[in-house]
Amino acid sequence: MTRKQRIVIAEDHTILREGLRSLLSSDEKYEIVGEAEDGRDAIRRVEKLTPDLLLIDLSMPRMNGIEAIRDIKKRHPEIKIIALTVHKTEEYILATLDAGADGYVLKDATHNELLMAISSVLSGKPYLSPGVSEKVIEGYLEGRRTLKAGTAWDTLSQREREVLKLIAEGYKNKEIANILFISIKTVEKHRSNLMKKLSLHNAASLTAFAIEKGLITP
Repeated sequence: MTRKQRIVIAEDHTILREGLRSLLSSDEKYEIVGEAEDGRDAIRRVEKLTPDLLLIDLSMPRMNGIEAIRDIKKRHPEIKIIALTVHKTEEYILATLDAGADGYVLKDATHNELLMAISSVLSGKPYLSPGVSEKVIEGYLEGRRTLKAGTAWDTLSQREREVLKLIAEGYKNKEIANILFISIKTVEKHRSNLMKKLSLHNAASLTAFAIEKGLITP
């Protein structure tokens, strides 16, 4: 008997997560071995379960999908990852692929397209939704990828982006320190660096910037 392909689903919206589980569980080739509600939880689940595939949303609380993908691929490059997202902008697409994702599927895709993407990625072939493929090709042909370098956003470290996301989600310095396992003084330093690099001077403006960059949804 052929071994089922083991899948972890990371999606913070319960109804979408349940729908994905129901869809994939109905296919005898796949087994849902775990679920996660945010990026950090996804990392823990993958570490514990070592699935064949991670299906992950990009916009999630505490840690977004792109950072989770980057972390997981560093530890487990053999695990296949598909980003399932509403984001169609070139910035998101390229950042996700740079992080190591093997596939990029839009949430308005059909069930058949999702199954095709999973099958393709598990067989070692990358998969991009048709609309996404066009944007990536256009971006490379026009050289827009290099033009993006040098913005204030590009100067932020991974840790600074994590702190920015948590600030935007309303967490206080002490709470952020506990979530990231760092000192309050370090959080304060990151907050100060964020304001300096982005030329923003309060939590409200940082939150607005985070929303603009898609770190959180308003």
